[in-house]
Amino acid sequence: MATCKEFGDVVTFNITYLVNKYDMSFAPFVGVNHHGQSILLGCGLISHEDTKSFSWLFKTWMTCMWGCAPKAIITDQCMTMKNAIEDIFPKTRHRWCIWHILKKVLEKLEKYDTYKSISPWLQSVVYDSLTKDEFEDTWEMFIKKYELRDNEWLHELYLERNRWVPAFVKDVFLAGMSSIQRNESMNSYFDSYINSKTTLKQFVEQYENALVRNVDNEKNEDTKSSQSYIPCIIEDGIENQFQNTYTNAKAKEFQVFHDKGIQRVPNKYVLRRWRKDVKWFHTKIRINYDNSSRTIEARRYDNMCNLFN
Repeated sequence: MATCKEFGDVVTFNITYLVNKYDMSFAPFVGVNHHGQSILLGCGLISHEDTKSFSWLFKTWMTCMWGCAPKAIITDQCMTMKNAIEDIFPKTRHRWCIWHILKKVLEKLEKYDTYKSISPWLQSVVYDSLTKDEFEDTWEMFIKKYELRDNEWLHELYLERNRWVPAFVKDVFLAGMSSIQRNESMNSYFDSYINSKTTLKQFVEQYENALVRNVDNEKNEDTKSSQSYIPCIIEDGIENQFQNTYTNAKAKEFQVFHDKGIQRVPNKYVLRRWRKDVKWFHTKIRINYDNSSRTIEARRYDNMCNLFN
């Protein structure tokens, strides 16, 4: 719950992974922490992929997370999932995974003789349009040029352009995510712990083992960011600012954003979410899958903190 409170503003959700011998789908809610690492914010096991099942899962997950719905959620184009999100998370911005959409271009458009030139044109229309008006203009040119007015798949995508076209989602914070590939990487992360023969009892045990590793990875990055710095390239004011403020992973990302005319970014644009000096609430809570909480010293420390409070 505490981790979700800190980093549950943007969530990706996908259900492509069979986890146990009962053929139930593993449905993880995945976010990103201050180091840019994928983190698990909860999960469910579902046997049906209909609106009713998704609604139950979303409602149960939100109840466990103090009733806090995500500000944005990224999924594939599943319509039953879309209906459940509109019902349970009515104020959440729902984005479709752009990677999955463009991956379908071959399947949907290969019947056209001009397919080989259609694909790069579509990519350019989607990624190179910096504004909504620019997208509208270039999309219309694209449709006319290749005579695609009657293509139902493209027509449906256009009607839902506010869910996936970059120019239409710039107004919402997505923590650098645009696809559900983090879910797929999380699936592979669990491969060494669970498989299609895993029982429900084994799943719970292995789930906690996987979370131990997840917690350790974050702690290691916290230590690195507190004890070391990413070397500056130019040694200007703005680079030093992010070097001293952001975690190493995020500071490294900002090294490509140099502008010699700007020496410092106003504080309101320095996001708390990426800072390394923040004492994150979830790190102060002892959890049953955290090995450190099992030691005598850790329990004594907890008792002292309780008495002090």
